[in-house]
Amino acid sequence: MIEFSLHMADRIIAVRTNHEEAKRYCAAYLCGGTPDFTVCISPADIAFEREKAQREDAIEGKSERNLTDGQLEIAAVQRKIAERLFDFDTILLHGSVVAVDGQAYLFTAKSGTGKSTHTRLWRELFGDRAVMVNDDKPFLRITDAGVLAYGSPWNGKHGLGTNTCVPLKAICILERGDQNRSQQISAKDALFMLLQQTNRPMDRRLMPKYMDLIDRLAPKVSFYRLACNMEPEAAQAAYEAMRR
Repeated sequence: MIEFSLHMADRIIAVRTNHEEAKRYCAAYLCGGTPDFTVCISPADIAFEREKAQREDAIEGKSERNLTDGQLEIAAVQRKIAERLFDFDTILLHGSVVAVDGQAYLFTAKSGTGKSTHTRLWRELFGDRAVMVNDDKPFLRITDAGVLAYGSPWNGKHGLGTNTCVPLKAICILERGDQNRSQQISAKDALFMLLQQTNRPMDRRLMPKYMDLIDRLAPKVSFYRLACNMEPEAAQAAYEAMRR
């Protein structure tokens, strides 16, 4: 049994795994201290992740991935931590988060739309003013004062992210377009994408808590829809719209 602790989303999490890969994967988040909770990965968890990966490959028409138990355990750690963090008013959302001048902007969309490309344009435009928070699966904690965006080890194929916390100003649904157009939308209009892109619990008993967090998130940030052409001016247009 491999035992280690992680600090993420302002919590200390004790983790017990069967393989070393998860500890190496989460190296930037290793810590000491008294844990707020513990997650243990069992062979059944690994089997669940293997079946889930096979279903996803079949749905997307891809060749089946030859994932090792260690790789599957990394996914199991993420899933179990995300579900436990519901108790601490925190959800995981599939998206790319970049911060400029201490305020975070989250871009979410279907895979392949260009989230990582768009946040790269922000980093090129703003230079040292921009910090990449997470490029794939940031955590969002809903507080009375607003929403906080956190980095996580699950930061995309390019490994872009920082173990940091930044107030979240806006969530933007990204779409491809020939011209750059941004539109502020209501939380109701953004709801379907939020439900698609957040980490829904596998345990149905957690659904009421999950839905409560979605309800609390909605009025605390601004929502936008951005059609962009992935040219440098797209970043400027998006920033000018959302920073207001």
